[in-house]
Parts: sequence; structure tokens; C-alpha cells
Amino acid sequence: MKIAQVAPLWERVPPPNYGGIELVVSRLTDELVRRGHEVTLFASGDSQTLANLEAVYPRALRLDPNVKEYAVYEMLELSQVYQSAAQFDIIHSHVGISALALASLITATSTVHTLHNDFTTDNRHAFSYPKKQPYVSISNSQRQIDLNYIDTVYNGIELANYPFVAQPSESSYLAFLGRFSPEEGPQHAIAIAKQSGWRLKMAGKLDVQDSKFFEQEIAPLIDGQQIEYLGEMNHAQKTELLGNAAITLFPISWQEPFGLVMIESMATGTPVIAMNFGSIPEVIAHGKTGFICNSYAEMAAMIPLALELNRQTCRKHVGKNFSVSQMVNGYEGVYRQIIKDRIESNGRIYAAKIHF
Repeated sequence: MKIAQVAPLWERVPPPNYGGIELVVSRLTDELVRRGHEVTLFASGDSQTLANLEAVYPRALRLDPNVKEYAVYEMLELSQVYQSAAQFDIIHSHVGISALALASLITATSTVHTLHNDFTTDNRHAFSYPKKQPYVSISNSQRQIDLNYIDTVYNGIELANYPFVAQPSESSYLAFLGRFSPEEGPQHAIAIAKQSGWRLKMAGKLDVQDSKFFEQEIAPLIDGQQIEYLGEMNHAQKTELLGNAAITLFPISWQEPFGLVMIESMATGTPVIAMNFGSIPEVIAHGKTGFICNSYAEMAAMIPLALELNRQTCRKHVGKNFSVSQMVNGYEGVYRQIIKDRIESNGRIYAAKIHF
């Protein structure tokens, strides 16, 4: 198949540090190329890929101080994609609502939209008209509004890229990896560490809009001893943090559509204790690879039980359910189904015209 992959321009593909969507796009794109598909990746110019790379800007926008209006470059990217739409059998968008309007105007080539984020009060309105376009959810819990869902395809990672740690170090700790925002719950991770007496190592991305929250609620609690802040990390640093942890905390307070950190942690052997929101019950095998809790106090209480979980079971769970191979199998099936439906639909239209 001739496939266009459309990635956000905010981060490069794959991301050097934080960036879940871009990591998924990278793994999907490269594996499709390995399987013999002709793939074009629309992304930032510093992206690294086995596919043909098309870029409207030379580098990731988040790290470029010269970029003031992200939407301008996103518009240019989508214009480039849809001007060349006839070259592809299918267009796969990872940019959310931005592609909906142009995709609805192109009939020769279908666009499938993977929904990487949750539905907000505002963006629900954007989906009220293009309901019949093809969508892929990344968890069943994500299907909160009525759309034309073709399938649910879980995000996947390459297990070989996550070294297994059979036994964390004697001076082990709890780990938190994610955005430093209120809904990701770093403040709750700190409270759990203090309640349980454990050390906590924290790493992840701090966006400008969350700087006030960080300065007021997180920074005063970082002492460099019990509570340690490590900033953003590259892949090697991330896997070391997760693999040497006794437990990874995932204390979110929003409807997380997937949560890549959870499978990354379990891939290294480290169980996860998480709040019961969104996709959590689809990702964690309760009592086997971690615990799903209904309060932050319960999360703290589950630490002794989580220490008894088999780390090899955690890794096998990821290999069985969240591999790159399974993810790409799912998307290949989605592409074939959409192309088949379009051909059949065009045939019915043609037959109707002849009959008329």
C-alpha cells in the first residue's frame, strides 16, 4: 500500500525525550516500511525515519523560539498532505481535529484518524459533523462519543528497546514519569511517597502553561533526597529510571486514553500502581502487573502488595498485548477495511449512475 503518515510538528519523530504520539508514529511508520509498504511521513524536518520524509519546517516546533504560531505550520503541513492525496491509497492522521475539514473534502483517498487524546467539552463540537469519517481509538474506554470507529488499536512498543531488570537495586525507589501537570498527578505521587516513607524519583516534561503549578505545588517539596526531580529524559535514561524502580506510580486524575508510560514500565519488569481512570483497566492486569485503585490512599496501601508481583509477568504482559507487531497488524487491517469499503462504495455509486 501507499500510505501517508501525518505526525504533529511539535516534536520530531521519534522524540528525543518526551513525546508519546511521536514515538508511536515512529514505530508504526518504520515497521510498515519493513513490511514492504511505500510510506511517506509528514513530520518535522529533523525526524528520523525509514520512510520518505516530507517536511514544511526543518525542526520540531516546541524547541524553536522563532516559532510563534504553531497553527501556521500545521496548516502548511496539511495543505501539503492533501495536495498530494491522490498519490496515496490511504492517509493516516495523528494530528487530531486539525485534519477533519480537509479530509472531508477529499473523496478519492480516505483519511483514517487515530484519536490520541481525550474528548474535551470544546473538541466534541468539532466531531459533530465529520462523524462518518473513519476513526481508530487507542482504547475502548476512549469511545466516549458516537463516531465511525473502525477498530481499537492499542499502542505498541519494541520490547527489545526496554532492558529487563529482574531485581531493582537495594536502594530502590518509586518512580513518576510524565507531564508535570495537575491532571498527571505529580503532587499525588509526592504525597504517596511521603505517606509510605519511600524515596521518589520524578522525571518528565514541564510545559509553559504548567510552570505556575510546578513552582507552587511541586518545587517546594523537592528536597533532592526523599523527593528527587530529574527533568526530561532521553530513552536510555527513561528505561534506567523505570527499570531500577520498585514501582511506578501513575496517579492521574483524567480520562487517560492509553498511557504509554505504563507499558514502558512493565516492559522493564516494574509493576504499576494507577488510579482507575480511562484506559487503566485495559492496560494493567490487576493483581498481576500492578494495581488499579480508586483513591490515592489506596495507591499507598498497595505498595507492599506490588512489591510481591512477578516482574517477569509484567514484561510478558507487554509482549503479549502491546507489541509493535500487534499494533501494526491492527493498522494494516484497518487500512484494508477502509480501502475495501471505499471501493465498494464507489462501485455502488457508479452502478447507481448507470441505472439512472
